[in-house]
Amino acid sequence: MPLIEVEYTENSSDDICYVYLNNPESKNSMTWAMGEMFEKEMNKLSVLKRKPRVILLSGRNDVFCAGGDLNLLRSFSTKTFSQNRKGMRKFYNFFLSVRKVPVPILCVAKGHAIGAGLALPLACDLRIFSDEGKYSFNFVKLGIHPGMGSSYTTSELIGKSRANRMLFLAETINGKQAAEWGLCDYSFPKESIMENALQIAKGLCEAAPLALNELKKNSYSDKSLQKALKWEAESQARNFISNDFKETMASIVEKRKPIFSGH
Repeated sequence: MPLIEVEYTENSSDDICYVYLNNPESKNSMTWAMGEMFEKEMNKLSVLKRKPRVILLSGRNDVFCAGGDLNLLRSFSTKTFSQNRKGMRKFYNFFLSVRKVPVPILCVAKGHAIGAGLALPLACDLRIFSDEGKYSFNFVKLGIHPGMGSSYTTSELIGKSRANRMLFLAETINGKQAAEWGLCDYSFPKESIMENALQIAKGLCEAAPLALNELKKNSYSDKSLQKALKWEAESQARNFISNDFKETMASIVEKRKPIFSGH
């Protein structure tokens, strides 16, 4: 079973490409293998002779993404600072490849999106959440600095004050609140979210593709994001070899709250 499923026929009259995160056993959590496959598929779509007009990114099984895979996180605690710094930048870029695809990407997070699983929608061009979904950055509660560009994109979208509530306090919000704050563009009830997403996607298909491609190229400040990614990777690399992160892993196994010492 592929960790990334792509539904698009290049010669079809349907100009919408569907890309799904597909790791049902762990609520579509992000593994290294998933990241490699995700980037590979984004690269394939980028060089198609007949590109889709819009890419609709979602998750299977009514969940978008529970964040970084637990086994992957555990593996970071066994590596050195230098290994983790390099590894985190590579891992981020697997999923941030959405920024390089010359096609608008509409992310439909119809279920919960947590941690890095929420960072991915924020890197996309448009976002639709479900009214009932839960959306949060839980990084600091795991003993690590926010990653995958979230320390930059969150402030960019909703301003410093609200971003601090999500990043420092790991505050959880639902889709309706996310839409009010501007974290997503639309929020719909789960039962009608895909129907509404398709209408928005069809609206994108009516626009001139060359104009949309140029608009996407000019929409983002890559320099600012890359600076944030560098700092995130270094911070997380330090965090992964700390006693606090070891305490996080132990608390998950023992099913209790972690007790952080600041070391």
